[in-house]
Amino acid sequence: MISLPVIVGPTAVGKSETALMVARELGCEIVSADSRQFYAGLEIGSSAPPKEWLDEIPHHFVGTVPLNQTITAGEYGKFAREVCIDIVSRGKTPLVVGGSGLFVRALVDGFAPVPPGSPAIRLEIEQELANGQFESLFAELNDADPEYARLVTRTTPKRLIRALEVQRLSGKSFSAWHRDNQPLEWCNPMMIGLERPRPELRENIGNRTREMIGNGWLREVERLLALYSNIENFPPPAKEAVGYHLLAEVISGIRSLEEATELIIIATRQFAKRQMTWFRANKRTDWLMETGQDAPKRWAAAINERWRCFVQNSLEVR
Repeated sequence: MISLPVIVGPTAVGKSETALMVARELGCEIVSADSRQFYAGLEIGSSAPPKEWLDEIPHHFVGTVPLNQTITAGEYGKFAREVCIDIVSRGKTPLVVGGSGLFVRALVDGFAPVPPGSPAIRLEIEQELANGQFESLFAELNDADPEYARLVTRTTPKRLIRALEVQRLSGKSFSAWHRDNQPLEWCNPMMIGLERPRPELRENIGNRTREMIGNGWLREVERLLALYSNIENFPPPAKEAVGYHLLAEVISGIRSLEEATELIIIATRQFAKRQMTWFRANKRTDWLMETGQDAPKRWAAAINERWRCFVQNSLEVR
């Protein structure tokens, strides 16, 4: 069993910068658990680490998956465990960092043997969704599985479809299947959550959104439109990610950049709230509250010290 540091937290809190500092000090390789940063072509919209960071510290699962492919949480968990074990075999430490709670769980604990898909039930749900019945489908999911329903929005129809598919097929909620799962015993995780005061995080989200647009997010969307002609043809990772649909509307002249920017900020703040709801449910996570521009530096120092104690305690237990 390997010891595994894991850093989680909401978008724009400062996870990537903190992870870079920790990796420098501890000699880590970073394993991303951000379900949008996996994909090539979404670098700006997913706020992927810049090239100079990638050149300095090995990062796994950043810009490595073609946009026309989709990696599920279960597939990621399997691949990422293999990567972590390989890193350890080379005498280094894997450092998991990301804001996708489902993917963190898939890596650390593995998934329960949820029933395989039913093409007939899936088609039935897809047809209901195509007929404009999102609200009634969401109400059905919320009644049966309010825990998982908190993760579902109009931009994440795959989650809605899969959860209802399992519910209708088995009579057991998607969350219940995962709660009943026996975690894999392959690692001993040190779970650290990064947190800022809510007003500060909201301000960070606004500032980062404007910075992303200034760094060429519109050009990134233009390249996607050149490849796929319109937003409806975008692959799911782009279609479901915050911001791409709105910026495509800017390019098409449907709305102004100013309006789209404010809507992206609102959607990202809502997304951060859902992330925290998910992460708070994991009682193993030790939350560190910091404020200000130097927060990543203080987080990194605290994590480095906790990691040394964690490893020492693990050795003593053995």
